[in-house]
Amino acid sequence: MPGHLTRNQRVSIGGHTYRLRVLSEERQFSDPDGHRARLGISPAQWSQFGQVWPSGRLLAQAMHRVDISNKRVLELGCGIGLATLVLQRRGADVVASDIHPLAESFLSYNAALNELAAPDYQQLRWDVPLPALGHFDLIIASDVLYGLDHAELLAGLVERHAFPNAEVIVTDPGRNHSERFSRLLATHGFQLVEERCPMDDQDKLPYRGNLLHYTRIKENPLA
Repeated sequence: MPGHLTRNQRVSIGGHTYRLRVLSEERQFSDPDGHRARLGISPAQWSQFGQVWPSGRLLAQAMHRVDISNKRVLELGCGIGLATLVLQRRGADVVASDIHPLAESFLSYNAALNELAAPDYQQLRWDVPLPALGHFDLIIASDVLYGLDHAELLAGLVERHAFPNAEVIVTDPGRNHSERFSRLLATHGFQLVEERCPMDDQDKLPYRGNLLHYTRIKENPLA
């Protein structure tokens, strides 16, 4: 990857080992074309897409177990794409998305490393409506509630792209904005089941990680 140092990493999910290309260091910056400023990505956040974070691993584990039958799935902030690759391997109808200009190339490369077809991908800004993206039965994300306005942006995106009977799964390391996100989704009819989970093998009770599973069931008035 021009301007960035990378390394290979192996991650085991559900007994299967995934090979991944990630950034060698957590803090790298190279943007000769000026994408960062145009997309509103801060220098501190520029390289965060390129790692397997604990919340991302937790989401991938959840995607190994979740029911995907007849469901169209959207991943928000896919980064290097581990959760999407787990779904792709299971044969899910999944669309990966991210704002980072390098996410698509990392995702495609990682799919090839694991002998998978490149997943469908959409560069997506949460603050810009994209009606052509369509609607989904399941929307997933990991550690996306770290910004002050992210709860509002994410809740608005969910409302635009979730089918009436839909699920949302978000893994979160206990950030303050998750409660606001849950309140906003409740106004759109979503009910929350929260599960505390270990973020890594060293995590002790009470666990730091949260798996937030929202469901919405709307009756068909014509039924």
